[in-house]
Amino acid sequence: MYGTILVVLLLVLPVVYIIRGTLTVSLPSPAEASSEKSIEKEPKIIMQSAKTDLAPPKDDPFTQEQLREFDGSDPSKPIYVAIKGTVFDVTHKADSYGKGKSYNIFAGKDASKALGMSSLKLEDAVSDYSTLPDTELKVLQDWFDFFSKRYNIVGRVIDLPPQGSGQTANL
Repeated sequence: MYGTILVVLLLVLPVVYIIRGTLTVSLPSPAEASSEKSIEKEPKIIMQSAKTDLAPPKDDPFTQEQLREFDGSDPSKPIYVAIKGTVFDVTHKADSYGKGKSYNIFAGKDASKALGMSSLKLEDAVSDYSTLPDTELKVLQDWFDFFSKRYNIVGRVIDLPPQGSGQTANL
């Protein structure tokens, strides 16, 4: 029973973090609110804001092999991350997705399952997310929406195995 509660908490916390991160106003504590000395504070932005200058989405086809070329290992090339088959250009966040950086596990591949699970494990970084429960599918969709508002869509992966086929993408 405690294991189930722990698993539910681990699944819900990333969603809460994402939702909380979209709030831009810091509310005063009850003590500050009741104090006459309460001062207006600048809104605190926790997450990266949505971009207003995104290029129109492209539908360029990428094979998994082609996508691997954009994994952040070559600084002269852009860095791409695919979610649910859609390829995003994350080059302007090379400090997160570049070689040796914390989210490089997602670069150069479709790692939808890992995003849905909020996992940084290599074995979870696969395109087949068909086994994710509804809570993790929601997290995956939240990540897709987040990326869609912040990164240019440069194409789609054309040779991913069908969802639920048991086949793994070529890593």
